[in-house]
Amino acid sequence: MRIVSLVPHATELLFALGLADQVVGVTHECDYPDEALDLPQVTRDVLEPGMAPGAIDAAVRARTAAGESIYELDDELVAELEPDLIVTQALCHVCAVSVDEVQALAQRLPGPPRVISLDPTTYGETVGDVRTIAQATDVKDAALDLIARTARRADVVRLAVRGAPRPRVAALEWLDPVFVAGHWTPQLIEMAGGEDVLGFAGEPSRHATWEEVAAAQPEIVIVMPCGYDAARALVEAEEFAERLRSLGADQVVAVNASAYFSRPGPRLVDGLELLAHILHPDRAPQAPAEALVVEL
Repeated sequence: MRIVSLVPHATELLFALGLADQVVGVTHECDYPDEALDLPQVTRDVLEPGMAPGAIDAAVRARTAAGESIYELDDELVAELEPDLIVTQALCHVCAVSVDEVQALAQRLPGPPRVISLDPTTYGETVGDVRTIAQATDVKDAALDLIARTARRADVVRLAVRGAPRPRVAALEWLDPVFVAGHWTPQLIEMAGGEDVLGFAGEPSRHATWEEVAAAQPEIVIVMPCGYDAARALVEAEEFAERLRSLGADQVVAVNASAYFSRPGPRLVDGLELLAHILHPDRAPQAPAEALVVEL
């Protein structure tokens, strides 16, 4: 089977299921695992590089209002790759090429290739996506193994934080303007032994105000700008240090959202372990990645 992945979390899942040799094309944002960087890239970003967060938000809103995507799909390259399966998503218009555009392209190709859209809104649905891909690619055993390993790691976290006091947590997915993380993130916070005071499990990330965040009285603020790694998240947090200081939280932490929170793929369980370490370092002393404390 020849597979083109049009969303990073799908690429990660395909590789985790042992399908690396069948993936023939990915997006320009598919940076994990490293082997994905060597594959043909069938998309490009139309936004100018180096834009400030506020400018990015404004540009995304403008293009969305005009019915335009922030990504361009290389139709000719996709056709040359002759895919049997195209994996995409419709959950977030900021994260991938329009699913309608993908469906239209598929119908023009020989076959035509099957199109699967992975659109999880909860942690449980991300596990369901493993089964969806497994059924389409006939890797049932690999899927069962991945699901079992993930479940064991999640259970370890739940047991470690059981009975611990639950700190009040605000997870910020963007800082200019402020966006509160939704979808699976509130669930991860709860599983890690915290109380998400702003987000709603299964609901989209939403616009908020600094005043609303302050009124929620978070004890821990987690800065997780969508698509940014920990170092870039720390830079953003430092630029908004005065705003973050005004929230009155005991601690502000910057994390790698791109790897562990923005993408609903196999590494969400790493994000869960990271959250447990942030919220309960005495009970979860080991973490898969660093959490950068913001000095306010």
